[in-house]
Amino acid sequence: MSKLRIATIARDRIAGDRSGITSVCTAHPIVIEAALLQGKAEGTEVLIEATCNQVNQEGGYTGMTPAHFRRFVSGIAERVGFDPRRLILGGDHLGPNPWKHLPAQEAMVRAEAMVDAYVRAGFTKIHLDTSMGCAGESLALANETTAERAARLASVAEAASGNTGSSPFYVIGTEVPVPGGALESIDNLEVTGPEAALETVDVHRKSFAAAGVSHAFERAVGVVVQPGVEFGNANVITYDREKAADLSAVLSKMPQFVFEAHSTDYQPAEALRALVEDGFAILKVGPWLTFALRQALYGLDQIAQVLDAKFSEHSLCAAMERLMLREPANWQKYYHGDATELRIQRHFSYSDRIRYYWPHPEAQAAIKRLLSFLQGRTIPETLISQYLEGLYPAVASGQVSADAISLQLASVRRVLGIYARACRRSS
Repeated sequence: MSKLRIATIARDRIAGDRSGITSVCTAHPIVIEAALLQGKAEGTEVLIEATCNQVNQEGGYTGMTPAHFRRFVSGIAERVGFDPRRLILGGDHLGPNPWKHLPAQEAMVRAEAMVDAYVRAGFTKIHLDTSMGCAGESLALANETTAERAARLASVAEAASGNTGSSPFYVIGTEVPVPGGALESIDNLEVTGPEAALETVDVHRKSFAAAGVSHAFERAVGVVVQPGVEFGNANVITYDREKAADLSAVLSKMPQFVFEAHSTDYQPAEALRALVEDGFAILKVGPWLTFALRQALYGLDQIAQVLDAKFSEHSLCAAMERLMLREPANWQKYYHGDATELRIQRHFSYSDRIRYYWPHPEAQAAIKRLLSFLQGRTIPETLISQYLEGLYPAVASGQVSADAISLQLASVRRVLGIYARACRRSS
């Protein structure tokens, strides 16, 4: 069922079905659980993606290989009763990016090993991104070089899929800015030109044919473009469908494809729906989900301090501040300003660099203290209204339980619900 949905998304659009798919980009267990619960409630597939830096054959920054990640997600799915046939796993920006400091040939050999590991682990949505230069090369490569390297990786994926019983579907192209997100404020963006999108498809088609994998290109379903959406540390550029009209219109010349939009986090609901209607049918979201989780955790942290003033000595926010100051590598080059501005960004930036710290043992210990304190306590609705205002209506109506775990899941699902409504099949 999941493969069928991916396979037919462009054809469905041509037939007048303006629906989409949410791509959940995360390795956080609470966010994954929320996504699976949302999919279970909606009766839809759930697409969960890992990036090349996050998960690879060397472990990535999560310490997980693709096989480990699959077991990790599948375990959560089993626990919440989500049908594994509706689970789609994807690999995002698969290419030499984690090893771009190496010479191209060496980086590509490692990228081949990564793609092989992803496909053998059962990942069926493969985004091939070989656009970045490696050691001694320019920052951005010529389209032909990018496409040749992508075809090389597709050849590896096809060979690996022979052992899995399922053929992968491909996404090609890349967005601007490069993977990893904006470094600071974003004021304006250049929408991908329609001719550039057509050229991306054309050079990849030719390179796949030259590599003897035209059959793989037939399963290419998406092209990553920049529709004019992005977020910085404190601002969001909202989708303007007039500026993207020419790009949207060019889909009529490439009926095999829909567009994949990255960095759609924090877009208003109407903007997300407009993106889907205009052919940007694969919506990627990640930081907004962990941002929502952090909102819930910090709200619970405030509630704990109201319930017992002594809990301020064990504040989660203070613990995270100490950790981020002592280990600044994950935020230092992304955040700028005076001491106050930096402190605000560390905790509340749209870029949500704090998400890289949640797996840290100190962060986990601080969360455990908070949840242990709240366990068995009745959280007054009035405090939820004060510190978790967005969740108050659902709690007051009995839709969400007033316990710490339920409130975390509900906070993430509020965001996922926006995406679910944007992506629903038109009636």
